[in-house]
Amino acid sequence: MYPYSHEPFTNFTEEKNIQAFKEALAFVESELGKHYPVIIEGESITTEEKIQSINPANKEEVIGSVSMANQELAEKAMQAALAAFETWKTWSPEHRANILFRAAAILRRRKHVFSSYLVKEAGKPWKEADADTAEAIDFIEYYARQMLSIKEGVPVKSRAGEYNQFNYIPLGVGIIISPFNFPLAIMAGTTVAAIVSGNTVLLKPANSTPIVAAKFVELMHEAGLPKGVLNFVPGSGAQIGDYLVDHPKTRFVSFTGSREVGCRIYERAAKVNPGQIWLKRVIAEMGGKDTVVVDNEADLDLAAASIVYSAFGYSGQKCSAGSRAVVHQDVYDVVLEKAVALTKTLTIGNPELQDTYMGPVIDERSFKKIMSYIEIGKEEGRLMTGGEGDNSKGYFIQPTIFADLDEDARLMKEEIFGPVVTFCKARDFDHLMKIANNTDYGLTGALISNNREHIERARQEFHVGNLYFNRACTGAIVGYQPFGGFNMSGTDSKAGGPDYLLLHMQAKTTSEML
Repeated sequence: MYPYSHEPFTNFTEEKNIQAFKEALAFVESELGKHYPVIIEGESITTEEKIQSINPANKEEVIGSVSMANQELAEKAMQAALAAFETWKTWSPEHRANILFRAAAILRRRKHVFSSYLVKEAGKPWKEADADTAEAIDFIEYYARQMLSIKEGVPVKSRAGEYNQFNYIPLGVGIIISPFNFPLAIMAGTTVAAIVSGNTVLLKPANSTPIVAAKFVELMHEAGLPKGVLNFVPGSGAQIGDYLVDHPKTRFVSFTGSREVGCRIYERAAKVNPGQIWLKRVIAEMGGKDTVVVDNEADLDLAAASIVYSAFGYSGQKCSAGSRAVVHQDVYDVVLEKAVALTKTLTIGNPELQDTYMGPVIDERSFKKIMSYIEIGKEEGRLMTGGEGDNSKGYFIQPTIFADLDEDARLMKEEIFGPVVTFCKARDFDHLMKIANNTDYGLTGALISNNREHIERARQEFHVGNLYFNRACTGAIVGYQPFGGFNMSGTDSKAGGPDYLLLHMQAKTTSEML
């Protein structure tokens, strides 16, 4: 009824596309250093306290700054969102969806400009930035279509003399807390899912990538979103994050980020505060420790490529990144050797250059954390390649492979969120599955195998939300591979899936006697 195909990735082998992207980068370069205000009910508010956004590949370069909201402005935004909800919830689903379709069309026309902001602000190489923007377009259009498909609710039975209906209605005001690693796709997806469902929101973007979010808020208002539906409130988690999570009028929180922060939000949101007349809903996506499993009947070149590209795409800063390779002892040495050789061909450097495969990590804090894990890795395993970092100009870390780790080593258990992958040897398929499932997380995983029985066993036994066979464990496409994991990876929600909008709504039954 509503056909869906995903936004194609740009073909950067074509000269016209290369030129177009370079022109977009030059345009964004000319826009650097601007200031972006807090936006409440369509009103721009500049504050004294500001977040400065820095290019992680070049610490001297300021992308821009955003005003920080304090508690007083957070409260003002809440009141604006509450007021806007009373009218926005009455808009027809078609009219709300039409705003999203228009937003997607504008974003498609400015695709390279948004991608260039991602290159500059998030340190994404061209292909990663292009994929991020494509995914944002996909999310916007997919959720608009999903709203149209559920607008009539679900049929229920009626008996003689009665008429029953089952419909979905919006929840209220939501707090959107978005991450740095997909600062357009996830930020846009979580925001528009809430909005098209009829809710109003306060958007608190990641402090390292607030400019992309500010540009997106501008775009949504340009697409015709009424004032007060989307309020832009950058700020510190301690100052306004807790305040908004605790607020009695907050109806739901949509969070993407670390396990530590996600658990804290979940715990705080569970407390019923004075004046609160509902139990808050939390939608959380909290990371992973994802495994590429290779059995002794695998295509070994495919195995090496799947491990390397799962581990080092966007410097390993994906919750879906393959940070563990668990390989059958019969093929372990060959796969390790091939992965090391492939890793040594990767280009590391300035993401503004087309040929760069891997850029920087996001900031000083991440750099230090990842480097500290590399030191642990030198104690726990055998360093095969990489292991070095350079933060003199930007936050660059070499793609790093550690071999011969014990299945219970720290580097096999803890999320590093950087370009580090660990190799662990397994005796047989039972052992492969045991290690694959031995983390607190359950987000993504991959099995490289040509053994049909192993594939079917993994389908049953490998406990992850997104399981891939004979491919990398990153790169879920909206509407094709709904994304989200189990256990400590979050609240079992599936972004880009058929039931995601329902998390932002509640069901109402009406029964009329005729």
